[in-house]
Amino acid sequence: METSIKSNAINYGLYLGGMLSLLTVFAYSVNLDLFTKWWYGVALMVLVIIFGVISAMTSKKLLGGIINFKGAFSAYFIAIAIGIVISSVVSYVIFNVIDPDAAKLLQEKILDSQVAMMRGFGAPEDAIADVVEQIEKEENMFALSKVVQSIAFQLIGFSVVGLIVALVVKKEDPQA
Repeated sequence: METSIKSNAINYGLYLGGMLSLLTVFAYSVNLDLFTKWWYGVALMVLVIIFGVISAMTSKKLLGGIINFKGAFSAYFIAIAIGIVISSVVSYVIFNVIDPDAAKLLQEKILDSQVAMMRGFGAPEDAIADVVEQIEKEENMFALSKVVQSIAFQLIGFSVVGLIVALVVKKEDPQA
């Protein structure tokens, strides 16, 4: 992979990490309920995908409009990986170092939100009780092991999207 693709992807990853971190700090400082809203999560996912796509497209442009599948996927993946890791570190620091009580409060809010959603879908009470028991067993959803697990699952999920993006963005060199 060329240095220009790497540096381009790293830059977009840093921008993404900064943007996600700002949104996390904003949600933390304005209203913790934002973390429980479905549209907030969807907006963050769309933002990650947009930055990954932009990284792949600008890498293609840097290479004169010719980029192979590996280069396009690498540009996408590096950008989202850096952004997700930066955002996760910021969340970890906020909810474990700066304000651990906010993590407990957020866990309660998530529990309330899950119960309300399940009742809204007409879930049986025993299924709701199982979910409540499972969430209440969690000691700290922002523990280091949970954060690392979350990063891994996000990278896997976003990689599937990245494979599609790389298929769309790639353009083989007609001279080769």
